[in-house]
Amino acid sequence: MAEEHGFDQASDGGHRLCVNNCGFFGSSATQNMCSKCYRDVSLHKSADSSPLFSSVPLTAAPPPSAAAQPITAAAVVVEVVAPPTASRCCTCRKKVGLTGFRCRCGTTFCGTHRYPENHGCTFDFKAVGKEAIAKANPLIKADKLNRI
Repeated sequence: MAEEHGFDQASDGGHRLCVNNCGFFGSSATQNMCSKCYRDVSLHKSADSSPLFSSVPLTAAPPPSAAAQPITAAAVVVEVVAPPTASRCCTCRKKVGLTGFRCRCGTTFCGTHRYPENHGCTFDFKAVGKEAIAKANPLIKADKLNRI
């Protein structure tokens, strides 16, 4: 692809095209690959060497027949699913985006329903307040005085 564009690696002052011929420039820090190709190669290498993706238990010795068979990426698939962020009010289902208010009961509300009285909050504010006061003000008892 470098020949198509007329780039010569020696004449362009140190800028080199990616060794995978994807058309982007690479650097010596990324083994003369562009950032995308380098990321793909490093992910592939880390997936092959990572013990999280191996199907053989670490405590037991692998049988000789299993050691001869290579582990394919299709055989071991691990999906990490992030919990979806709430972008709607739980009362009126209005889109709130970044302006949503997170209540102590764990749900997100719009500006109208943000107060506990407006959305029927299930969080016990009194109990939490009593616990905070009890922690901040421990009960102190003085020693009894001996009577003469």
